[in-house]
Amino acid sequence: MTLVLAGCGSASPADAPSNRADGSTARPNGTVTVLAAASLTEAFDKIARDFERSHPGTTVRLSFGGSSALATQVINGAPADVLATADLATMRRVAEADGGTRLAQQPTIFATNRLQIAVPPDNPGRVAGLAHFARPELRLAVCAPQVPCGRAAAEAFRRAGVIPRPDTYGPDVKAVLTLVRTGEVDAGLVYLTDVCAAGDAVRGLDLPEATSPVHDYPIAVLADAPNPTAARAFVDHVHSAAGRQRLTEACFEVP
Repeated sequence: MTLVLAGCGSASPADAPSNRADGSTARPNGTVTVLAAASLTEAFDKIARDFERSHPGTTVRLSFGGSSALATQVINGAPADVLATADLATMRRVAEADGGTRLAQQPTIFATNRLQIAVPPDNPGRVAGLAHFARPELRLAVCAPQVPCGRAAAEAFRRAGVIPRPDTYGPDVKAVLTLVRTGEVDAGLVYLTDVCAAGDAVRGLDLPEATSPVHDYPIAVLADAPNPTAARAFVDHVHSAAGRQRLTEACFEVP
């Protein structure tokens, strides 16, 4: 499958029934399993509850993790209905696996995100910008290079001309945020949405616009989805006004 991304405007209303081959309609029911990037945790927890309320008889099972690990699960045949990743490269890897047979429909972009530096509330390391990630006396964390937030961090450092010296590589962005929240590191590079979710537990420091890459978040129904009707309905709900509101509340930008 060639990865051609569509905008959110093509999504159907969240409460629209799915069409059957015989022309009748089927309303979603049963369990829909959604694999989603760790940075979507807070937004998708609320979106899932909203979906269950608006579609009686459905249950959303969410599994969060690093996008690269989720992609590997899908490629290896893990049973799931929907995949939402934190960057296009990871979704493209799934789309092109096994001759392009892993996705049931073209992925659509539903949100964007950008990086922030997270520090403890009192900022004990006096971190002020990306240049401080080169200081060996500081305790620093970034995401592992194979996950989207790690690739975004590498791009940010490249743009800033900084050679980072992190002490820890987190398996996903929530792991990096936890190190900041618990005071185990002086700073971590995470997404803006993670800083928003942490509230007063951390402080967020903006990166210059030219330094911070913007990440598109794609979502798609999987070809081997056990519950394709509910899967399509869930993707539609993410794109709906209600889903977009939840994403905005979580500090995502929506296209």
